[in-house]
Amino acid sequence: MKNMRRRIGQGVDVHAFGPGDHLVLGGIRIPFERGIEAHSDGDVALHALCDALLGAAALGDLGTHFPPADPQWRDADSRGLLSSVTSMLAERGWRPGNCDVTIICEAPKIAPHAAEMRRAIAQGLGVDWSDVSVKATTTDKLGLCGRGEGIAALAIAQIEEIE
Repeated sequence: MKNMRRRIGQGVDVHAFGPGDHLVLGGIRIPFERGIEAHSDGDVALHALCDALLGAAALGDLGTHFPPADPQWRDADSRGLLSSVTSMLAERGWRPGNCDVTIICEAPKIAPHAAEMRRAIAQGLGVDWSDVSVKATTTDKLGLCGRGEGIAALAIAQIEEIE
């Protein structure tokens, strides 16, 4: 049996809060007293994950493939972006392995939604939900997330060579 090649990538995304009554995070809708200022649906979790996957495959970043200045990506569903990224990987002989996503915010509380996010992300990647970690942290009221100005996410993802 030959050794399977693996690569790891990381991603980061940040968006400001804006008017609205919900957020989209990890591929799910979460009721909240504010929305996200973004060209697409503003799903920082999936955007960071897409960047991690693209980085692992040395394919650039999300903005390279889905430029915010391009009107076709206006209000784009980030689950579709994740699907496109997964297809790009497959075309080059890679598939997603496991991933870990950390959402940084004071609110909303992420823990009540983490399991549903894990399932949505796993479905989008075509992996078992046990290969997906979603967690959250605060910044102890420091910085833009701590002041409630916005939300951020960090992601790390492993990709594996398709045999």
